[in-house]
Amino acid sequence: GHGKCYCGNCYCEAGWHGDKCEFQCDITPWEIKKRCTSPDGKICSNRGTCVCGECTCHDVDPTGDWGDIHGDTCECDERNCKAVYDRYSDDFCSGHGQCNCGRCDCKEGWTGKKCEHPRSCPLSAEESTKKCQGNSNLPCSGRGKCECGQCTCFPPGDNRVYGKNCECDDRQCESADGKVCGGRGICSCGRCICRDGWFGKLCQHSRKCNMTEEESRSLCESADGVLCSGKGSCHCGKCICSPQEWYISGDFCECDDRDCDKHDGLICTGNGVCNCGNCECWEGWNGNACEIWLGTEYP
Repeated sequence: GHGKCYCGNCYCEAGWHGDKCEFQCDITPWEIKKRCTSPDGKICSNRGTCVCGECTCHDVDPTGDWGDIHGDTCECDERNCKAVYDRYSDDFCSGHGQCNCGRCDCKEGWTGKKCEHPRSCPLSAEESTKKCQGNSNLPCSGRGKCECGQCTCFPPGDNRVYGKNCECDDRQCESADGKVCGGRGICSCGRCICRDGWFGKLCQHSRKCNMTEEESRSLCESADGVLCSGKGSCHCGKCICSPQEWYISGDFCECDDRDCDKHDGLICTGNGVCNCGNCECWEGWNGNACEIWLGTEYP
């Protein structure tokens, strides 16, 4: 009697909590908010849920063990100490420091936000990062670690990720079943070069067509009668989404692949592809944003 039930879940009135709104808070709403407010003025640092003046942090560890987010107001995020987020590795601060509430205290001889920069390096930390960035917004294109201006691409031993700044990722040429360019082309630095008679991002479309224009259009219309959702063209009964809007996908170009989860500013952390709002991770990676490396060796 202290909330509303929606789709099997209770949404409690102010002052009540619990799975069935069975517990009453003995403190005022103002005190609840005060206790849950983090030093930066956010409720549970935007990384947890406030219940009766106590923060329950969003635990990003899928095993259910103590997670990377902790603190009375979830103010500590240990993921900030990792060059690449890897829940299954203890290699915080690039292995050269200790993580304290999301900040790295570096050992002697190392510096940088994640202790990634040796003091013996003739380059400054900023110069090193700049050399590793190339044309990307992130060091090593978000696919490797930068040390003294040199990129080491990850995952270790995977020759599909390469380049001076790890800018080439040939996993982009693979379909969900692991086929490269649909078997109808070759992959060059993450892009398919198709054989004659085929086109598309994964060489999935044949230039030949045995349909009439009317038959083709009828298969490209979505339920609301719009051709390819107005975001692509119709070829032989299939929608080809606008290449200028790389983030549009789906059978009827109805999906926006920018809606997928991100980590470190990268959609699917660069370790998978976004398919209609969900990340499909490549082998060895897991997590909503493909941010968890399941391998034994840490890049």
